[in-house]
Amino acid sequence: MFWVLLLLLAWAFAGTACTRLCLSAVHAATPDTHDTDTTTVDRGHDLTLYEAAFLSGGPARVADVAMISMARQRRLLLAHTGWATVVDPRGRDEMEQCVIGAIGPQGQSRIQPVRARAAGGEAVRRLADRLERAGLAVPDGAGTTVAAAVRQVRAAALAAAVLGVTALLLPIQTDTPRSLVGLWFALPLTLSLSCLAIARFEVHPYSRWASPAGLRLLGALPRKPAGDERSFLASVAVRGIRAIGEPELRAAFTHRDQPWRE
Repeated sequence: MFWVLLLLLAWAFAGTACTRLCLSAVHAATPDTHDTDTTTVDRGHDLTLYEAAFLSGGPARVADVAMISMARQRRLLLAHTGWATVVDPRGRDEMEQCVIGAIGPQGQSRIQPVRARAAGGEAVRRLADRLERAGLAVPDGAGTTVAAAVRQVRAAALAAAVLGVTALLLPIQTDTPRSLVGLWFALPLTLSLSCLAIARFEVHPYSRWASPAGLRLLGALPRKPAGDERSFLASVAVRGIRAIGEPELRAAFTHRDQPWRE
Protein backbone atom coordinates (compact mmCIF):
# COMPACT_ATOMS: atom_id res chain seq x y z
CA MET A 1 0.00 0.00 0.00
CA PHE A 2 3.00 2.27 -0.36
CA TRP A 3 1.38 3.71 -3.48
CA VAL A 4 -1.36 5.20 -1.28
CA LEU A 5 1.23 7.32 0.50
CA LEU A 6 2.49 8.53 -2.85
CA LEU A 7 -1.08 9.32 -3.87
CA LEU A 8 -1.65 11.36 -0.71
CA LEU A 9 1.57 13.23 -1.42
CA ALA A 10 0.42 13.97 -4.99
CA TRP A 11 -2.92 15.28 -3.69
CA ALA A 12 -1.14 17.45 -1.12
CA PHE A 13 1.03 19.04 -3.81
CA ALA A 14 -1.89 19.58 -6.19
CA GLY A 15 -4.34 20.81 -3.56
CA THR A 16 -1.91 23.28 -2.01
CA ALA A 17 -0.76 24.68 -5.36
CA CYS A 18 -4.27 25.00 -6.82
CA THR A 19 -5.56 26.68 -3.67
CA ARG A 20 -2.74 29.18 -3.80
CA LEU A 21 -3.45 29.88 -7.46
CA CYS A 22 -7.14 30.51 -6.74
CA LEU A 23 -6.34 32.86 -3.87
CA SER A 24 -3.77 34.73 -5.97
CA ALA A 25 -6.26 35.11 -8.82
CA VAL A 26 -8.90 36.47 -6.45
CA HIS A 27 -6.38 38.87 -4.96
CA ALA A 28 -5.36 40.07 -8.43
CA ALA A 29 -9.00 40.69 -9.34
CA THR A 30 -9.73 42.81 -6.26
CA PRO A 31 -9.13 46.59 -6.25
CA ASP A 32 -5.52 47.56 -5.60
CA THR A 33 -4.51 48.48 -2.08
CA HIS A 34 -2.87 51.65 -3.39
CA ASP A 35 -6.18 53.06 -4.64
CA THR A 36 -5.22 56.73 -4.60
CA ASP A 37 -1.78 56.33 -6.12
CA THR A 38 -2.92 53.81 -8.73
CA THR A 39 -5.85 55.92 -9.88
CA THR A 40 -3.61 58.96 -10.23
CA VAL A 41 -1.00 57.02 -12.16
CA ASP A 42 -3.57 55.31 -14.42
CA ARG A 43 -5.04 58.64 -15.44
CA GLY A 44 -2.04 60.90 -15.76
CA HIS A 45 1.14 58.86 -16.01
CA ASP A 46 2.91 57.61 -19.12
CA LEU A 47 5.37 54.83 -18.46
CA THR A 48 8.99 55.62 -19.19
CA LEU A 49 11.05 53.07 -21.08
CA TYR A 50 12.78 51.99 -17.89
CA GLU A 51 9.48 51.61 -16.05
CA ALA A 52 8.01 49.55 -18.88
CA ALA A 53 11.16 47.42 -18.93
CA PHE A 54 11.00 46.74 -15.20
CA LEU A 55 7.31 45.87 -15.22
CA SER A 56 7.81 43.56 -18.21
CA GLY A 57 11.06 41.82 -17.37
CA GLY A 58 12.44 43.04 -14.07
CA PRO A 59 15.85 44.59 -13.26
CA ALA A 60 17.77 42.74 -15.98
CA ARG A 61 15.43 44.12 -18.65
CA VAL A 62 16.12 47.67 -17.42
CA ALA A 63 19.86 47.11 -17.83
CA ASP A 64 19.25 45.72 -21.34
CA VAL A 65 17.28 48.79 -22.41
CA ALA A 66 19.92 51.19 -21.04
CA MET A 67 22.74 49.35 -22.80
CA ILE A 68 20.88 49.04 -26.10
CA SER A 69 19.89 52.70 -26.01
CA MET A 70 23.53 53.71 -25.54
CA ALA A 71 24.63 51.30 -28.28
CA ARG A 72 22.12 52.71 -30.77
CA GLN A 73 23.50 56.19 -30.09
CA ARG A 74 27.09 54.97 -30.60
CA ARG A 75 28.00 55.82 -27.01
CA LEU A 76 28.54 52.19 -26.08
CA LEU A 77 29.99 49.48 -28.30
CA LEU A 78 28.41 46.05 -27.86
CA ALA A 79 30.47 43.50 -29.79
CA HIS A 80 29.00 40.24 -31.05
CA THR A 81 31.75 38.47 -29.07
CA GLY A 82 30.09 39.51 -25.82
CA TRP A 83 32.17 42.55 -24.85
CA ALA A 84 30.96 46.05 -23.92
CA THR A 85 33.23 49.05 -24.54
CA VAL A 86 32.49 52.58 -23.35
CA VAL A 87 32.74 55.22 -26.08
CA ASP A 88 31.20 58.16 -24.21
CA PRO A 89 31.81 57.98 -20.43
CA ARG A 90 29.13 60.56 -19.66
CA GLY A 91 25.84 58.89 -18.83
CA ARG A 92 22.75 60.92 -19.70
CA ASP A 93 20.70 59.53 -16.83
CA GLU A 94 21.31 57.56 -13.65
CA MET A 95 20.66 54.24 -15.38
CA GLU A 96 23.32 54.89 -17.99
CA GLN A 97 25.69 56.05 -15.26
CA CYS A 98 25.00 52.77 -13.48
CA VAL A 99 25.89 50.81 -16.63
CA ILE A 100 29.13 52.78 -17.11
CA GLY A 101 30.01 52.20 -13.47
CA ALA A 102 29.30 48.50 -13.87
CA ILE A 103 31.73 48.30 -16.80
CA GLY A 104 34.47 49.72 -14.61
CA PRO A 105 37.31 52.24 -14.93
CA GLN A 106 39.00 50.31 -17.75
CA GLY A 107 36.02 51.03 -19.99
CA GLN A 108 35.60 47.46 -21.18
CA SER A 109 34.01 44.35 -19.73
CA ARG A 110 31.99 41.26 -20.59
CA ILE A 111 28.32 42.08 -21.21
CA GLN A 112 26.81 39.47 -18.90
CA PRO A 113 28.62 40.64 -15.71
CA VAL A 114 27.82 44.26 -16.62
CA ARG A 115 24.18 43.34 -17.07
CA ALA A 116 24.06 41.61 -13.69
CA ARG A 117 25.83 44.44 -11.82
CA ALA A 118 23.68 47.14 -13.44
CA ALA A 119 20.49 45.18 -12.66
CA GLY A 120 21.46 45.09 -9.00
CA GLY A 121 22.48 48.75 -8.88
CA GLU A 122 21.02 51.50 -6.76
CA ALA A 123 19.32 53.17 -9.74
CA VAL A 124 17.25 50.06 -10.46
CA ARG A 125 16.36 49.66 -6.78
CA ARG A 126 15.10 53.25 -6.64
CA LEU A 127 13.06 52.64 -9.79
CA ALA A 128 11.54 49.50 -8.23
CA ASP A 129 10.69 51.39 -5.03
CA ARG A 130 8.89 54.13 -6.98
CA LEU A 131 6.83 51.60 -8.92
CA GLU A 132 5.95 49.68 -5.75
CA ARG A 133 4.83 52.85 -3.97
CA ALA A 134 2.64 53.68 -6.96
CA GLY A 135 1.07 50.23 -6.84
CA LEU A 136 2.38 49.29 -10.28
CA ALA A 137 4.98 46.70 -9.27
CA VAL A 138 4.70 43.64 -7.07
CA PRO A 139 6.64 44.10 -3.80
CA ASP A 140 9.91 42.19 -3.79
CA GLY A 141 9.56 38.81 -2.10
CA ALA A 142 5.78 39.00 -1.85
CA GLY A 143 5.47 35.52 -3.34
CA THR A 144 1.71 35.93 -3.80
CA THR A 145 1.55 36.77 -7.49
CA VAL A 146 -0.39 34.72 -9.98
CA ALA A 147 2.85 34.02 -11.86
CA ALA A 148 4.44 32.45 -8.77
CA ALA A 149 1.29 30.41 -8.13
CA VAL A 150 1.23 29.19 -11.73
CA ARG A 151 4.83 28.01 -11.40
CA GLN A 152 3.87 26.10 -8.26
CA VAL A 153 0.92 24.43 -10.01
CA ARG A 154 3.19 23.41 -12.88
CA ALA A 155 5.58 21.86 -10.36
CA ALA A 156 2.65 20.07 -8.69
CA ALA A 157 1.51 18.64 -12.03
CA LEU A 158 5.02 17.37 -12.70
CA ALA A 159 5.23 15.91 -9.20
CA ALA A 160 1.88 14.12 -9.61
CA ALA A 161 3.06 12.60 -12.89
CA VAL A 162 6.39 11.48 -11.42
CA LEU A 163 4.74 10.03 -8.31
CA GLY A 164 2.19 8.23 -10.48
CA VAL A 165 4.87 6.64 -12.64
CA THR A 166 6.81 5.67 -9.52
CA ALA A 167 3.73 4.03 -8.02
CA LEU A 168 3.10 2.06 -11.21
CA LEU A 169 6.69 0.82 -11.26
CA LEU A 170 6.52 -0.40 -7.67
CA PRO A 171 5.34 -3.94 -6.93
CA ILE A 172 1.70 -3.82 -5.78
CA GLN A 173 1.01 -6.28 -2.97
CA THR A 174 -2.79 -6.03 -3.12
CA ASP A 175 -5.31 -7.08 -5.75
CA THR A 176 -5.70 -3.46 -6.94
CA PRO A 177 -5.29 -3.31 -10.73
CA ARG A 178 -2.49 -1.08 -11.97
CA SER A 179 -4.97 0.68 -14.24
CA LEU A 180 -6.94 1.76 -11.18
CA VAL A 181 -3.78 3.00 -9.49
CA GLY A 182 -2.98 5.05 -12.58
CA LEU A 183 -6.52 6.45 -12.59
CA TRP A 184 -6.19 7.60 -8.99
CA PHE A 185 -2.99 9.49 -9.83
CA ALA A 186 -4.63 10.96 -12.92
CA LEU A 187 -7.06 12.87 -10.69
CA PRO A 188 -4.53 15.26 -9.02
CA LEU A 189 -2.76 15.61 -12.36
CA THR A 190 -6.06 16.53 -14.04
CA LEU A 191 -6.82 19.03 -11.27
CA SER A 192 -3.46 20.74 -11.74
CA LEU A 193 -3.72 20.87 -15.53
CA SER A 194 -7.30 22.17 -15.33
CA CYS A 195 -6.24 25.00 -13.03
CA LEU A 196 -3.44 25.91 -15.43
CA ALA A 197 -5.89 25.96 -18.34
CA ILE A 198 -8.37 28.15 -16.46
CA ALA A 199 -5.60 30.52 -15.37
CA ARG A 200 -4.42 30.76 -18.96
CA PHE A 201 -7.84 31.93 -20.17
CA GLU A 202 -9.03 33.92 -17.15
CA VAL A 203 -6.02 35.70 -15.62
CA HIS A 204 -3.44 35.71 -18.41
CA PRO A 205 -1.15 37.59 -18.81
CA TYR A 206 0.34 36.99 -15.37
CA SER A 207 3.51 38.82 -14.50
CA ARG A 208 6.22 38.29 -11.93
CA TRP A 209 6.93 42.00 -11.75
CA ALA A 210 3.81 44.03 -12.62
CA SER A 211 0.69 44.42 -10.51
CA PRO A 212 -2.72 44.43 -12.23
CA ALA A 213 -2.50 48.22 -12.47
CA GLY A 214 0.98 47.91 -13.98
CA LEU A 215 -0.28 45.43 -16.55
CA ARG A 216 -3.04 47.86 -17.53
CA LEU A 217 -0.48 50.58 -18.20
CA LEU A 218 1.70 48.18 -20.19
CA GLY A 219 -1.31 47.29 -22.31
CA ALA A 220 -2.01 50.97 -22.90
CA LEU A 221 1.48 51.83 -24.18
CA PRO A 222 1.15 54.03 -27.28
CA ARG A 223 1.88 52.39 -30.61
CA LYS A 224 4.42 54.49 -32.50
CA PRO A 225 5.25 54.20 -36.23
CA ALA A 226 7.62 51.42 -37.22
CA GLY A 227 11.22 52.60 -37.43
CA ASP A 228 10.81 55.14 -34.66
CA GLU A 229 13.71 54.90 -32.19
CA ARG A 230 11.50 55.04 -29.12
CA SER A 231 9.22 52.44 -30.66
CA PHE A 232 12.19 50.11 -31.07
CA LEU A 233 13.30 50.61 -27.47
CA ALA A 234 9.73 50.22 -26.23
CA SER A 235 9.54 46.89 -28.07
CA VAL A 236 12.77 45.77 -26.38
CA ALA A 237 11.45 46.97 -23.02
CA VAL A 238 8.28 44.89 -23.36
CA ARG A 239 9.52 41.84 -25.28
CA GLY A 240 13.20 41.66 -24.33
CA ILE A 241 16.21 40.98 -26.52
CA ARG A 242 14.16 38.76 -28.84
CA ALA A 243 12.73 42.03 -30.20
CA ILE A 244 16.18 43.04 -31.48
CA GLY A 245 16.27 42.69 -35.24
CA GLU A 246 19.97 43.48 -35.70
CA PRO A 247 21.92 40.18 -35.78
CA GLU A 248 25.18 41.54 -34.30
CA LEU A 249 23.43 43.37 -31.47
CA ARG A 250 21.35 40.31 -30.66
CA ALA A 251 24.50 38.15 -30.71
CA ALA A 252 26.14 40.47 -28.20
CA PHE A 253 23.48 39.62 -25.61
CA THR A 254 23.11 35.94 -26.45
CA HIS A 255 26.86 35.23 -26.47
CA ARG A 256 27.95 32.84 -23.74
CA ASP A 257 31.43 33.03 -22.31
CA GLN A 258 33.53 29.87 -22.68
CA PRO A 259 35.87 28.91 -19.81
CA TRP A 260 38.84 28.44 -22.13
CA ARG A 261 38.47 31.95 -23.50
CA GLU A 262 38.90 33.69 -20.15
